[in-house]
Amino acid sequence: MSGHRLVLPVVLSATFVQLVNVTVAQVAAPAIQAGLDASSGAVQLVLAGYTLTYACLLIPAARLGDRYGYRRLFVAGTVVFTAGSVAGACAPDAASLIAARLVQGTGSGLVAPQVLSLIRAATPATRRPRALALYGATMAVASLAGPLIGGLVLSADLFSLGWRPVMLLTVPVALASLAGASALPHTRGADGLRVDKLGALLVTVGAGALVLPLALGREADWPWWTWAGFAVAAAALWHFFWSLPHRPDPLLHPAVLRDRAARRGTLLVFMFNTGVPSFTYLLFLHLQSAVGYSALAAALTSAPFAAAAAAGSTAAPALTRRHGPTVLTAASLVLAGMCLALAPLIGSAAGRQAALPVLAAGGAAFGAFTASAFTLVLAGVHGPAAGSVSGLLPTAQQLGGSIGVTAAGLAYYAPAADADTAFRHAMLYQVAVFTITALISLRLRDRPGTVPVQGHCGRSARARR
Repeated sequence: MSGHRLVLPVVLSATFVQLVNVTVAQVAAPAIQAGLDASSGAVQLVLAGYTLTYACLLIPAARLGDRYGYRRLFVAGTVVFTAGSVAGACAPDAASLIAARLVQGTGSGLVAPQVLSLIRAATPATRRPRALALYGATMAVASLAGPLIGGLVLSADLFSLGWRPVMLLTVPVALASLAGASALPHTRGADGLRVDKLGALLVTVGAGALVLPLALGREADWPWWTWAGFAVAAAALWHFFWSLPHRPDPLLHPAVLRDRAARRGTLLVFMFNTGVPSFTYLLFLHLQSAVGYSALAAALTSAPFAAAAAAGSTAAPALTRRHGPTVLTAASLVLAGMCLALAPLIGSAAGRQAALPVLAAGGAAFGAFTASAFTLVLAGVHGPAAGSVSGLLPTAQQLGGSIGVTAAGLAYYAPAADADTAFRHAMLYQVAVFTITALISLRLRDRPGTVPVQGHCGRSARARR
């Protein structure tokens, strides 16, 4: 097999590992909480800490790849991720596990921006549409495979180690990515680029100061430091965006702030991901802690969602070419309807059987949205904003997931008469998120006289009628 043909399996295996790791810990959350005697806030940090560092590093890591080479950053990030995975499996307490998850997220944040850069550098133009379609499908399937695989491993209770083998699930795939890294090209971006250290610091501080109070505030009864954290987050993120035009080599091109399509697209991706992966987190949490399902039974209950997501992602390119942004609106509304229908069904055994086709419909919608969102958003962004949005969208995706898990936990743990009421509260949160996503997606069509066509890089380009 020629070198350029090896690139796609290597980088897609890395993408699979990164996104499986977002959800693989969700099914293990009750076992982690019991095994480490951890608080619910600490468990939320185990889940959100990974996506937090992942999100914060995406844009700085893209600039590092441009300067030092995509392959070098890919290898370094994979090594860091593997070390964090091993450390997580050996963690003696919740604080150590949270730290290990932060290290894992750091590794994934270094790797993720290099994937698209390597695909563009190594894949012939005629094969890029297929490569990028596979990339979108990998994201959709990986996001849902984690809970299923994790449930199987927990059920097996390998070597009587409980949840710890779950942390090692992705290590063999990561090692395979390292073994294949020699096939990756030695390419980098334009010479003379510098890393915006102040911008990276502001983004990291702002995101961290936002997620930490959300994860721990409810359990601590919202002490003064949680509100101070929100204030620090607002100040840091405001200063980051305000100072973009005034910093040399900013992480984001200032045109992002002026480009309406860039703003709407970033908001769309962020909002959708405050509902995913928090939905799967809530479903697994409720099935195990309230209904009494084992990890395997909970994973099998979600199997129709995962299987249909694969089908939806496969159909997404054709749907996108034919219907454009309407695909995103329809998918968001189907997901909202799924959550609304699940709220009364999950409370009884018969209802849980009836929920299986409902979950399948939602999974197909999730797959279609995930596999087409980046293409459709990037289609409307032109000029200097386009390059920055390519890095901003994955950041919005991961930061939305991190915030969504904590916000969904707040909805579920809000005072309620019983567990079924708590689940209904959580599903109403999901309904609100997906409904708002549908409304935002309608604004993507506010570009009269344009239709989506397949561009030479596999992205949907805009052709004037």
